[in-house]
This record gives sequence, structure tokens and C-alpha cells, in this order.
Amino acid sequence: MKDGVNGVALGVFIFFFLAVTVMGFLAARWRRAADEQSLDEWGLGGRSFGTWVTWFLLGGDLYTAYTFVAVPAAIYAAGAAGFFAVPYTILVYPLIFTFLPRLWSVSHKHGYVTTSDFVRGRFGSKGLSLAVAVTGILATMPYIALQLVGIQAVLDVMGVGGGENTNWFVKDLPLLIAFGVLAAYTYSSGLRAPALIAFVKDTLIYIVIAVAIIYIPIKLGGFDEIFKAASDKYTAAGAGGLVPAEAGQWTYATLALGSALALFMYPHSITATLSSRSREVIRRNTTILPLYSLMLGLLALLGFMAIAAGVKVTNGQLAIPQLFENMFPAWFAGVAFAAIGIGALVPAAIMSIAAANLFTRNIYKDFIRPDATPQQETRVSKLVSLLVKVGALVFVLTMDKTVAINFQLLGGIWILQTFPALVGGLFTRWFHRWALLGGWAVGMLYGTIAAYGVASPTQKHFGGSSKEIPGIGEIGYIGLTAFVLNVVVSVVLTFALRAFNAPDGVDETSPQDYTADAGDPGVETELPPATAGSTH
Repeated sequence: MKDGVNGVALGVFIFFFLAVTVMGFLAARWRRAADEQSLDEWGLGGRSFGTWVTWFLLGGDLYTAYTFVAVPAAIYAAGAAGFFAVPYTILVYPLIFTFLPRLWSVSHKHGYVTTSDFVRGRFGSKGLSLAVAVTGILATMPYIALQLVGIQAVLDVMGVGGGENTNWFVKDLPLLIAFGVLAAYTYSSGLRAPALIAFVKDTLIYIVIAVAIIYIPIKLGGFDEIFKAASDKYTAAGAGGLVPAEAGQWTYATLALGSALALFMYPHSITATLSSRSREVIRRNTTILPLYSLMLGLLALLGFMAIAAGVKVTNGQLAIPQLFENMFPAWFAGVAFAAIGIGALVPAAIMSIAAANLFTRNIYKDFIRPDATPQQETRVSKLVSLLVKVGALVFVLTMDKTVAINFQLLGGIWILQTFPALVGGLFTRWFHRWALLGGWAVGMLYGTIAAYGVASPTQKHFGGSSKEIPGIGEIGYIGLTAFVLNVVVSVVLTFALRAFNAPDGVDETSPQDYTADAGDPGVETELPPATAGSTH
């Protein structure tokens, strides 16, 4: 790692950071509504985004700074096993094509802002809705923290903040400034800020990857030399070369499948989805979002390039920023660092908004102040979005970065347990509300205990997300095993509860709600009374 501050790269980084900061505050005036004091406006951008805005917003939401840093870092450390992120993003789009349009339709019809709103309306259960809300908030917190880790990795490579012996305040001051700016324009502009900034973020990332995939191999002697250097490293380390050993194939497959099922359970994914102005916008986006998977595959190759370039780092998260500093001219390294930094701001903003919406609608309004006005909801959501970011910042500043990563993996295990209630509820009312709650509890309990028992070289507990699958004997993704247990328990309990005629909740939705589009006769965006609708 080079000594001192890379002044040129830092100057370029600051230029882009200031540009998106201005855009973040100006976004409050973009498509401004007559009444801004509602979660529809602040938290969902007025449900007004078209195909391209939604595409950039979802891309900025799903392909984060952590993706930019961590996917090639996994390749750098573990070889082709790190490519699991590519097949899982390929699997996810046909999956969401089947259920996201239905979720958009019923949410548009009933004014749902969160997944928990839908679960409460569909199953008539505030308890199940609370479980989904709490899970979403818990899973999102470490995800926000990792975006700040991405910014910190870039700042470290640029030499900003001094060395390890520097006073903690001076060392972390750049991150504190970035956090403060992010918090300010998110509070002011809501979802419109990340939607507007996402255009800059994705454009920069595509430019950086296009240049890197051509320029760096030329400097390193071509892809043959790159793959040879990587293969030699893994062989010398006893990893068996580029391809994962047979023992790791179950882990690879189950992690890819489980991650695909979990991705659109995250609150921020749904927030970006519900901001769209029509059902057709969602359908079109599920067909063009795979372009990002192509980008992700090229991005992953940077891990091999870092090996061939002789990058040596003690923290794998620094491998790609260090590769950029070593290989690019200083000015273009600044562009690359800006792409990563802005790639952290966009998802962090959306995630904090999504978590705040869950708290406001499904904890504050449902349990603390049922008569809260739209203005009060918006004010509470704004304040909670700040608290969520403060929590993530404290997490980053007080805990080891490896801990943050492993807690994000635990969040993936947790959020997958909301799948039966959300996706199952979009297609059938057969599951009993108490059975879904029981299945969720079993999945959460098993997943947490199993993850607690996984050790790593740096952690005694929560050291990973893979463990032996009971009854099979292969090492697999804990989240998927917990999900299977969740579904089995939900099915068995539903049969039992229906056999005993346990009371069912009131379903406020009707079959036609799931195919409704904007402009259809009778489609409203106001949440009806909890007793409205039919049971079916």
C-alpha cells in the first residue's frame, strides 16, 4: 500500500461526492407533490417512478459498494467459490417475475408501504406483521453498516484519516462527514435522493468496470496470465486450483439458491419496487435487470486480477480499491473510488428509509399510536431513518469489519424466514397465520443457533453461514436449511390448526387486487379499514 494521501484521487473523489450531495438536496424539488407529508411521498417517491428510474434505483439498491468490494474480494481469497453471487442474481429474476407484480398491485390498491402492511392485511395478524417488521429491521442494520465499510475501505486506500495510531476522531472524521451528509439529504428528500443519485452511481460503475476489464488485463499480459497466476496461488495455498473442491459444491449451490430466495425479501428491495408507477414497470424491470448480472460477472474477475497484479493486503476488503490505485492513473483511480463511495450512499439511503417505514407503519402505528396522522408518520419515519444510520455507524466504528460482514450473513438467514408469509400469502390464503408465525420462529431459532456455532479464524461464534445439513451430511447454507424447517412447520401446524378450527384472521384483500394496475377502475391508494374485504 502506498504511503501518504493520494491527492489527485482524493480530489476527484471529493468532486463527485460534492456533486451527488447537491443532487441529493435538489432531489426534494424533483417531481415535488402538493402534499409531501406522507410516507407515499417521502418513503416511496410518490409511487411515481417509471421504467428507467426504477431500473437505476433497483440497480443502485441491489448492487452496492459492498458488492463492488466484497464479491471480487471473495474471489481474491477463495477462488471461483466467490462466483456464487453471479448465479444467484440469475436465478432471482425469473423468481421475482412471478410475485413482484402481484405485490405491487395489491400494495397499490390498499396503500401498503411495507411487506408487513401486506402480511397484516392478508392474514389479519398484527403479530405476524410485527415478526416480519422486526426481522426486516434486524436484517437491514448490518447491511447498512457494510455500506459504510465500503466507504471506509476507499478512504483507507486513499490514505485519508492517517494510520492506525492516529486519534480515533481524526481517523474516522471523513466517514463521519460522509455519514452526516447522507443523513441530511435522506431526511430532506426521502427516496427521491437515492433515485436521482443512482443515475450517477450506476454510470460510474459501468464506466469503471468497462475500463478495468480491458485496461488491466492489457497491463498484466492478458487473461491467460491472470488465470495462471490465480491458479498458482490457490494451488500453493492447498485450495486445489480455481475450481472449488467437490466438498464445497453443496455449499456453493445452497448459498446461491438461498441468496436468490432472500434478495427480494429485504425491505429496501421492496421499497424500490413499490415506488414504481405501474405493474408493467415491474414486469419490464425483471427482464432488464439481468444486465447487472453481466456487470457482476465482470466485476468478479477483478479478484483474479488483484492476485495477478501482486496486491497484498491484510484485509481482503481493501484488495480491489488497492488494485485500482496500483493499476490506474491517479485521476481515474479517483473515479473508481467515487463509484464505490457513491455506490454506498445510494443503498444506505434506501435501506434506512425502508427500515424506518417498517418501524413507523408496523410498530409505531400498529402498537404505539394507531391514530397517527400521515404527517406524524412521516416525521417519525424521518427521525427513525436517522437513528438507523447512527446505529450502523456505531456498529462500524466499534466492531471489527469481519464481525460486520458475518452479521450481514446472519441477516440473510433471518430475512429468508419471511418468505413463506410474504410470497406464500401472495398466492394462497391456505396457510394459517399462527402456523406461519410458528414456522418463522422455528426458522429464526434454528438459523441463529446454527450460525452461533460456526467458528472462523477471527471469531468463535457467527463465523460463517454454512454448516452440515441435518440428515444429509453435506455442508450447506444455514439459511436454506432453516427455510425448509420453516415451511415444514408452517404446513404441519396449518393442518393441525385447521383441524381444530382455530380462528382465522380477516383478509382485507380480494382476488382481483393481485392483478390490478394503476388507472384501473376502483383502484385506490388508501388503506381501507381492517375489517373491509373478504375472506377466501
